[in-house]
Amino acid sequence: MSDRVRLMPEDRFGERVAERYDESSADMFEPDVVDPVVDFLADLAGGGAALELGIGTGRIALPLAQRGLRVHGIDLSEAMVARLRAKSGGEAVDVAIGDFATTTVEGTFSVAYLVFNTIGNLTTQDEQVACFRNVAAHLQPGGCFVIEVGVPALRRLPPGESFVAFDVGATHLGFDEYDVASQGLISHHHSLVDGAWEAASIPFRYVWPSELDLMAKLAGMRLRDRFGGWKREPFTSESTKHVSVWEKGASASLVRV
Repeated sequence: MSDRVRLMPEDRFGERVAERYDESSADMFEPDVVDPVVDFLADLAGGGAALELGIGTGRIALPLAQRGLRVHGIDLSEAMVARLRAKSGGEAVDVAIGDFATTTVEGTFSVAYLVFNTIGNLTTQDEQVACFRNVAAHLQPGGCFVIEVGVPALRRLPPGESFVAFDVGATHLGFDEYDVASQGLISHHHSLVDGAWEAASIPFRYVWPSELDLMAKLAGMRLRDRFGGWKREPFTSESTKHVSVWEKGASASLVRV
């Protein structure tokens, strides 16, 4: 990959989003959602240190730290990280502010992870490849990189159409807009807040499991496991998401392209 100047991406999780993030995603903070994630990552870490990319307000990092693991994070949004630091135990989690595709931190880790579709916040293939390389540089030999991300729902997209509804409720309407030619996806959210409707659109790049495997290979990692969820459900053709684990070899080396 050629070296090139890369501009800092736009922070789409500023104060306006951060102040309502936990409330708007309240179902994702429920113990029955969080506990299986924490169990999975703690087991994989084996008492070692963990690195969370896109740490946000600490939904996973804080309960993981409560298990006795040293947790470090990287996040572009100072507003989101401020919410983390205001929570109990937040001061014990070190966070570097920056783009998690390129920002580095000190030390090595036994596990690094990206949850809740966050890999898609990197909106180009080059950025996603850079993320895998960045993670590989932070992992100790035998360390693992974990990603939770949805399987692209293109089977729900009728020919000639570009929009798929993913949430239709009394206080929230959500539509994904696909650009199949560029693997682009924009999630459009219309939320009822204090009696008024507010709109927000967030761009993503959807990515296939096999494509992620190739990115891992380029970074000197190999696929270790792939599940349909955090409880290690089988990954099948009907799975709507996957939790994938790539392992850094003892003598891993980057594949130059």
